Amino acid sequence: MRSDQLSLAARLDHWSGQSGDHRRLVAIVHAMAEAGIRLSGVIAVAALENPGADTKPEAVTNASGDEQKPLDVYAEKVVVDALGGLDIAAICSEESEEPIPVTAGGAYVVAVDPVDGSSNIDVNAPIGTIFAVLPSLGPDADPAAALLQPGRSQLAAGMIIYGPATILVLTLGAGTDIYILDPRTRYFRLVREGIQLPADSSEYAINASNARHWGVGISEYIGDLVSGKEGPRERSFNMRWLASLVAEAYRILTRGGIFLYPADDRAGYENGRIRLVYEANPIGFLIEQAGGAATNGTEEILDLVPSELHQRVPFIFGNRTKVERVRRYLSDPNLRAAHSPLFSSRGLFRDQPNT
Repeated sequence: MRSDQLSLAARLDHWSGQSGDHRRLVAIVHAMAEAGIRLSGVIAVAALENPGADTKPEAVTNASGDEQKPLDVYAEKVVVDALGGLDIAAICSEESEEPIPVTAGGAYVVAVDPVDGSSNIDVNAPIGTIFAVLPSLGPDADPAAALLQPGRSQLAAGMIIYGPATILVLTLGAGTDIYILDPRTRYFRLVREGIQLPADSSEYAINASNARHWGVGISEYIGDLVSGKEGPRERSFNMRWLASLVAEAYRILTRGGIFLYPADDRAGYENGRIRLVYEANPIGFLIEQAGGAATNGTEEILDLVPSELHQRVPFIFGNRTKVERVRRYLSDPNLRAAHSPLFSSRGLFRDQPNT
């Protein structure tokens, strides 16, 4: 064991010091990590044991309208049990329509997607748990109102990725750190501190099968990437698409690039598909703390004020210069001139080809 591989417990203990507020926040992070450790073992044998199958039939949907698998219900119970008794007023979960009460008058609220991408178990692809911690609005305030604060109010956020390794990516508002679960000791160990998105990358992530549904801005942006060295960007790009938000986010954090899940013209996709409160906000926080940017295409994700617990948004995140370029494609009406042959090789928004 290398001396620099601090345990999560040691790292959080050092961060919290003697602050009572910090220690209460750290207790929540510890609980989420313990839930992740438990879920990592369960997920590894999920195809054999089908956890939660005795609690809910297969053909149901969750609060967001997505198919709800028994594992989703089981994972929510694991998370809620882990957080029980802590200084938390309520939990917002993807699997529940209303906030789940925990401790009356609690100082914090937690937003969580217990298992993001559970359908990917069928193809042995990475899945994960996403969470965020926000302050409550006072002992007598409605916890639901606290859960609808903009993402900049988050005090901590993280995602736990269940793949070849179980990885915890965590921010407490002062940088983004990466921990890996040591299966021998069952402890998370710090492996990368204060990560920064690589400044240059030729990778982008988008579901190209939906290209016919995209608006003009996204179509033009992706078209310029696809045209490679012969196009206005004068560079070849590689597309990646794992259909797993946590896996996509981890790749962006470690290898750079950009992720796009835009709104499109399909029914139910007009306002995007990623959930703001417990998916986009925590991942946006992790990305910003690593030097990147996260937007809905035009506005910063963390500045949006949620209108309801399960609100969906378009979600674009990654290297700041790349995200800003997409913003220009989407926000300036002059872009439509790029369809003209006059601008076919280089247009107003196609300067600085190698960024």
